[in-house]
Amino acid sequence: MSEVGIKIVTVGILETNCYILADKEGAIGIVVDPGDEFERIASVIEEAGLNIQYIVNTHAHYDHIGADLELKDRFGAQILIHEADRDMLEDPRLNLSLKKPRITATGIKADRLLKEGDIVTAGKIHLEVIHTPGHTPGSICLLGEDYILTGDTLFAGSAGRTDLPGGSYKDIVESIQGKLKPLPDYLKVYPGHGLSSTMGEEKLNNPFL
Repeated sequence: MSEVGIKIVTVGILETNCYILADKEGAIGIVVDPGDEFERIASVIEEAGLNIQYIVNTHAHYDHIGADLELKDRFGAQILIHEADRDMLEDPRLNLSLKKPRITATGIKADRLLKEGDIVTAGKIHLEVIHTPGHTPGSICLLGEDYILTGDTLFAGSAGRTDLPGGSYKDIVESIQGKLKPLPDYLKVYPGHGLSSTMGEEKLNNPFL
């Protein structure tokens, strides 16, 4: 039985999957992609009694970072993002939040910049950073013991869009084929939007795999 619990809170108009990962024994947690609805996310954290150490963004679009600052202020967690998306995180024009008045995605500075192969650890939670450019230059997937958080790189049955600034169809295909396809079939796939899946199911049904 896994020692890490995963709670999905779907938030915002784009129905972004925010993931709250918890070390069941140590009550330590990581939040991935808190895109909106800060109070809903915070209430889940508080009800579970978690000490949130990190906020990890799989990329810097507004619908994945909108509650970063409020969560940091409330829980004292550090904000982490891949180094190639740092400028996008900081600039509301690049993260597309400039015309989104409900989203407070301005002036966000990362406390730690990630790169390929880094391990984000909180208690028994260990997430390996897999750099998967394509949706954005700094898009990442986060590989756990028996699961992977794929952000907007890989969805159930499809892949992320590449027509936004910094996107590249060539890069996302190379990322999926080169870095995700070799992963074992048993991995549970938790995407940035939509339903969960497994790597085995995606290899059978996803045209990008």
